Amino acid sequence: MSGELNIKDLKLDIKTHDEVTPILRGVNLRVEAGTVQGLAGESGSGKTMTGLTVIGLEPATAVTTGEIWLGDTDLLTITGSSLNAIRGQRVGMVFQDPSTSLHPQLSIGSQLTDHMRYHLKISKAQAREKAIAALDRVGITGGSSALSRYPHEYSGGQRQRIAIAIALACDPELVIMDEPTTALDVTVQAGVLALVRDLVDSLGLTVLFITHDLGVMSAIADRVAVMRRGAVVEEGSCEQIFTDPQHDYTRSLLSSLPGSATGPRTRDDLAHLAEIGAGGES
Repeated sequence: MSGELNIKDLKLDIKTHDEVTPILRGVNLRVEAGTVQGLAGESGSGKTMTGLTVIGLEPATAVTTGEIWLGDTDLLTITGSSLNAIRGQRVGMVFQDPSTSLHPQLSIGSQLTDHMRYHLKISKAQAREKAIAALDRVGITGGSSALSRYPHEYSGGQRQRIAIAIALACDPELVIMDEPTTALDVTVQAGVLALVRDLVDSLGLTVLFITHDLGVMSAIADRVAVMRRGAVVEEGSCEQIFTDPQHDYTRSLLSSLPGSATGPRTRDDLAHLAEIGAGGES
Protein backbone atom coordinates (compact mmCIF):
# COMPACT_ATOMS: atom_id res chain seq x y z
CA MET A 1 0.00 0.00 0.00
CA SER A 2 1.08 3.54 -0.72
CA GLY A 3 2.42 5.71 2.09
CA GLU A 4 1.44 8.89 0.28
CA LEU A 5 -0.63 11.34 2.32
CA ASN A 6 -2.84 13.95 0.67
CA ILE A 7 -4.50 16.62 2.81
CA LYS A 8 -7.05 18.66 0.86
CA ASP A 9 -8.70 21.86 2.11
CA LEU A 10 -8.63 20.69 5.74
CA LYS A 11 -10.51 23.03 8.02
CA LEU A 12 -10.93 22.65 11.76
CA ASP A 13 -12.96 24.82 14.13
CA ILE A 14 -13.14 24.49 17.90
CA LYS A 15 -16.62 25.04 19.34
CA THR A 16 -16.92 26.26 22.93
CA HIS A 17 -20.39 27.28 24.06
CA ASP A 18 -21.55 29.82 21.45
CA GLU A 19 -18.07 30.61 20.14
CA VAL A 20 -16.35 29.08 17.13
CA THR A 21 -12.56 29.43 16.87
CA PRO A 22 -10.99 28.55 13.50
CA ILE A 23 -7.71 26.64 13.92
CA LEU A 24 -7.05 25.17 10.48
CA ARG A 25 -8.15 27.32 7.56
CA GLY A 26 -7.89 25.09 4.51
CA VAL A 27 -4.66 23.10 4.81
CA ASN A 28 -3.41 21.56 1.57
CA LEU A 29 -0.39 19.27 1.79
CA ARG A 30 0.96 16.27 -0.09
CA VAL A 31 3.48 13.95 1.56
CA GLU A 32 5.22 11.85 -1.07
CA ALA A 33 5.87 8.21 -0.24
CA GLY A 34 9.41 7.47 0.92
CA THR A 35 10.27 11.06 1.85
CA VAL A 36 10.51 13.33 4.87
CA GLN A 37 7.97 16.13 4.51
CA GLY A 38 8.72 18.92 6.95
CA LEU A 39 5.92 21.03 8.42
CA ALA A 40 7.27 24.23 9.96
CA GLY A 41 5.82 27.29 11.63
CA GLU A 42 5.73 29.22 14.84
CA SER A 43 3.73 28.16 17.90
CA GLY A 44 0.03 28.36 17.19
CA SER A 45 0.41 28.04 13.42
CA GLY A 46 -1.60 24.81 13.35
CA LYS A 47 1.17 22.37 12.48
CA THR A 48 0.64 20.07 15.48
CA MET A 49 -3.14 20.17 15.10
CA THR A 50 -2.71 19.11 11.49
CA GLY A 51 -0.72 16.05 12.57
CA LEU A 52 -3.20 15.16 15.31
CA THR A 53 -6.15 15.48 12.95
CA VAL A 54 -4.56 13.01 10.53
CA ILE A 55 -4.81 10.30 13.18
CA GLY A 56 -8.12 11.44 14.64
CA LEU A 57 -6.77 12.93 17.86
CA GLU A 58 -8.24 16.40 17.43
CA PRO A 59 -10.22 17.84 20.39
CA ALA A 60 -13.67 16.39 21.01
CA THR A 61 -15.30 19.77 20.32
CA ALA A 62 -13.59 20.12 16.93
CA VAL A 63 -15.56 20.29 13.71
CA THR A 64 -13.58 19.25 10.63
CA THR A 65 -14.16 19.41 6.90
CA GLY A 66 -12.00 18.51 3.94
CA GLU A 67 -10.18 15.32 3.02
CA ILE A 68 -7.20 13.40 4.42
CA TRP A 69 -6.21 10.61 2.04
CA LEU A 70 -3.76 7.88 3.04
CA GLY A 71 -3.47 5.94 -0.18
CA ASP A 72 -7.08 5.29 -1.15
CA THR A 73 -8.54 5.81 2.36
CA ASP A 74 -10.04 9.13 3.47
CA LEU A 75 -9.11 9.19 7.15
CA LEU A 76 -11.70 11.86 7.93
CA THR A 77 -14.44 9.36 7.14
CA ILE A 78 -13.07 6.67 9.48
CA THR A 79 -14.27 6.45 13.10
CA GLY A 80 -14.31 4.11 16.08
CA SER A 81 -12.67 0.71 15.81
CA SER A 82 -11.78 1.27 12.16
CA LEU A 83 -9.75 4.35 13.11
CA ASN A 84 -8.12 2.50 16.02
CA ALA A 85 -7.04 -0.22 13.59
CA ILE A 86 -5.34 2.37 11.39
CA ARG A 87 -3.53 4.10 14.27
CA GLY A 88 -0.32 2.26 15.01
CA GLN A 89 -0.69 -0.12 12.07
CA ARG A 90 -0.95 2.09 8.98
CA VAL A 91 0.03 5.33 10.76
CA GLY A 92 2.58 5.59 13.58
CA MET A 93 3.05 8.62 15.85
CA VAL A 94 6.07 9.92 17.75
CA PHE A 95 5.42 12.73 20.22
CA GLN A 96 7.72 15.39 21.64
CA ASP A 97 8.25 13.92 25.10
CA PRO A 98 8.81 10.16 25.39
CA SER A 99 8.39 10.45 29.17
CA THR A 100 4.69 11.05 28.61
CA SER A 101 4.17 8.77 25.60
CA LEU A 102 5.76 5.74 27.30
CA HIS A 103 3.89 4.23 30.25
CA PRO A 104 6.20 4.46 33.31
CA GLN A 105 4.82 1.34 34.99
CA LEU A 106 4.99 -1.01 32.03
CA SER A 107 8.15 -2.65 30.78
CA ILE A 108 9.47 -1.75 27.36
CA GLY A 109 8.70 -5.30 26.26
CA SER A 110 5.06 -5.04 27.32
CA GLN A 111 4.59 -1.76 25.48
CA LEU A 112 6.09 -3.15 22.29
CA THR A 113 4.55 -6.63 22.32
CA ASP A 114 1.04 -5.55 23.38
CA HIS A 115 1.05 -3.05 20.53
CA MET A 116 2.08 -5.66 17.97
CA ARG A 117 -0.20 -8.42 19.23
CA TYR A 118 -3.21 -6.07 19.05
CA HIS A 119 -2.53 -4.90 15.51
CA LEU A 120 -0.79 -7.88 13.91
CA LYS A 121 -2.65 -10.71 15.70
CA ILE A 122 0.55 -12.64 16.38
CA SER A 123 1.62 -14.88 19.25
CA LYS A 124 3.48 -13.67 22.34
CA ALA A 125 6.65 -15.44 21.21
CA GLN A 126 6.46 -13.90 17.75
CA ALA A 127 5.85 -10.47 19.26
CA ARG A 128 8.90 -10.78 21.53
CA GLU A 129 11.08 -11.74 18.59
CA LYS A 130 9.81 -8.78 16.57
CA ALA A 131 10.21 -6.46 19.57
CA ILE A 132 13.88 -7.35 19.97
CA ALA A 133 14.42 -6.72 16.26
CA ALA A 134 12.56 -3.40 16.48
CA LEU A 135 14.75 -2.20 19.35
CA ASP A 136 17.91 -3.30 17.60
CA ARG A 137 16.83 -1.40 14.50
CA VAL A 138 16.77 1.87 16.47
CA GLY A 139 20.04 1.23 18.27
CA ILE A 140 18.75 -0.21 21.57
CA THR A 141 20.75 -3.34 22.24
CA GLY A 142 20.46 -5.97 24.95
CA GLY A 143 18.00 -8.42 23.46
CA SER A 144 15.59 -9.93 25.97
CA SER A 145 17.10 -7.96 28.86
CA ALA A 146 16.17 -4.70 27.12
CA LEU A 147 12.55 -5.82 27.01
CA SER A 148 12.42 -6.30 30.78
CA ARG A 149 13.60 -2.77 31.57
CA TYR A 150 11.38 0.23 32.27
CA PRO A 151 11.40 3.70 30.67
CA HIS A 152 13.12 5.37 33.65
CA GLU A 153 16.12 3.08 33.15
CA TYR A 154 16.88 4.73 29.82
CA SER A 155 18.10 8.21 28.93
CA GLY A 156 15.91 10.74 27.14
CA GLY A 157 17.50 9.98 23.78
CA GLN A 158 17.11 6.24 24.29
CA ARG A 159 13.46 6.68 25.31
CA GLN A 160 12.79 8.58 22.11
CA ARG A 161 14.44 5.77 20.13
CA ILE A 162 12.13 3.32 21.91
CA ALA A 163 9.13 5.49 21.04
CA ILE A 164 10.27 5.38 17.40
CA ALA A 165 10.58 1.58 17.64
CA ILE A 166 6.98 1.36 18.87
CA ALA A 167 5.80 3.66 16.08
CA LEU A 168 7.55 1.45 13.50
CA ALA A 169 6.72 -1.90 15.08
CA CYS A 170 3.80 -2.69 12.76
CA ASP A 171 5.55 -1.42 9.60
CA PRO A 172 3.26 1.59 9.08
CA GLU A 173 2.88 3.38 5.76
CA LEU A 174 3.27 6.78 7.42
CA VAL A 175 4.91 8.05 10.60
CA ILE A 176 4.04 11.45 12.05
CA MET A 177 6.76 12.96 14.24
CA ASP A 178 5.76 16.00 16.30
CA GLU A 179 8.80 17.89 17.60
CA PRO A 180 10.56 14.56 18.33
CA THR A 181 13.95 16.10 19.22
CA THR A 182 12.96 19.32 20.99
CA ALA A 183 13.57 17.94 24.48
CA LEU A 184 17.03 16.53 23.63
CA ASP A 185 20.45 18.15 23.76
CA VAL A 186 22.10 18.90 20.45
CA THR A 187 24.33 15.84 20.01
CA VAL A 188 21.66 13.38 21.20
CA GLN A 189 19.20 15.22 18.95
CA ALA A 190 21.52 14.70 15.99
CA GLY A 191 21.76 10.98 16.72
CA VAL A 192 17.98 10.61 16.69
CA LEU A 193 17.69 12.67 13.49
CA ALA A 194 20.38 10.58 11.80
CA LEU A 195 18.44 7.46 12.82
CA VAL A 196 15.24 8.82 11.29
CA ARG A 197 17.03 9.74 8.07
CA ASP A 198 18.58 6.26 7.88
CA LEU A 199 15.18 4.61 8.43
CA VAL A 200 13.67 6.69 5.65
CA ASP A 201 16.48 5.86 3.25
CA SER A 202 16.75 2.16 4.11
CA LEU A 203 13.08 1.27 4.66
CA GLY A 204 11.40 3.69 2.29
CA LEU A 205 9.64 5.18 5.30
CA THR A 206 7.27 8.11 4.79
CA VAL A 207 7.50 10.79 7.49
CA LEU A 208 5.57 13.95 8.28
CA PHE A 209 8.11 15.79 10.44
CA ILE A 210 6.68 18.67 12.49
CA THR A 211 9.06 21.17 14.10
CA HIS A 212 9.52 24.86 14.80
CA ASP A 213 13.32 24.42 14.60
CA LEU A 214 14.43 25.36 11.11
CA GLY A 215 17.97 24.17 11.82
CA VAL A 216 16.61 20.68 12.42
CA MET A 217 14.32 20.96 9.41
CA SER A 218 17.15 21.90 7.05
CA ALA A 219 19.12 18.82 8.07
CA ILE A 220 16.47 16.15 7.62
CA ALA A 221 13.59 17.20 5.35
CA ASP A 222 13.29 16.49 1.64
CA ARG A 223 10.50 19.01 1.26
CA VAL A 224 9.24 21.72 3.58
CA ALA A 225 5.81 23.28 4.03
CA VAL A 226 5.52 26.48 6.05
CA MET A 227 2.34 27.11 8.04
CA ARG A 228 0.94 30.39 9.31
CA ARG A 229 -2.43 31.00 10.96
CA GLY A 230 -3.80 27.59 10.10
CA ALA A 231 -2.78 27.35 6.45
CA VAL A 232 0.24 26.39 4.35
CA VAL A 233 1.69 29.61 2.90
CA GLU A 234 4.65 28.09 1.06
CA GLU A 235 5.84 24.61 0.09
CA GLY A 236 8.84 23.42 -1.86
CA SER A 237 12.06 21.44 -1.80
CA CYS A 238 14.24 21.93 1.26
CA GLU A 239 16.87 23.65 -0.86
CA GLN A 240 14.38 26.05 -2.43
CA ILE A 241 12.77 27.01 0.87
CA PHE A 242 16.10 27.74 2.53
CA THR A 243 17.87 29.42 -0.39
CA ASP A 244 15.06 31.09 -2.33
CA PRO A 245 11.97 31.55 -0.13
CA GLN A 246 9.04 33.17 -1.92
CA HIS A 247 6.75 34.20 0.95
CA ASP A 248 7.47 37.12 3.28
CA TYR A 249 6.60 34.98 6.31
CA THR A 250 9.07 32.28 5.29
CA ARG A 251 11.76 34.93 4.83
CA SER A 252 11.01 36.32 8.30
CA LEU A 253 11.34 32.88 9.86
CA LEU A 254 14.69 32.32 8.14
CA SER A 255 15.97 35.77 9.10
CA SER A 256 15.34 34.93 12.76
CA LEU A 257 17.46 31.78 12.51
CA PRO A 258 20.70 32.51 14.41
CA GLY A 259 24.01 32.16 12.63
CA SER A 260 24.96 29.43 15.07
CA ALA A 261 21.70 27.49 15.26
CA THR A 262 21.02 25.18 18.19
CA GLY A 263 20.46 22.26 15.84
CA PRO A 264 22.18 20.87 12.74
CA ARG A 265 21.91 23.05 9.64
CA THR A 266 22.99 20.64 6.90
CA ARG A 267 23.24 16.87 6.35
CA ASP A 268 27.00 17.16 6.95
CA ASP A 269 26.35 18.93 10.26
CA LEU A 270 23.91 16.19 11.18
CA ALA A 271 26.41 13.43 10.44
CA HIS A 272 29.16 15.26 12.34
CA LEU A 273 27.02 15.88 15.43
CA ALA A 274 25.70 12.31 15.36
CA GLU A 275 29.29 11.04 15.32
CA ILE A 276 30.18 13.27 18.29
CA GLY A 277 27.16 12.03 20.22
CA ALA A 278 27.62 8.35 19.38
CA GLY A 279 27.81 6.35 22.58
CA GLY A 280 26.75 9.33 24.65
CA GLU A 281 23.14 8.22 25.13
CA SER A 282 23.48 6.29 28.33
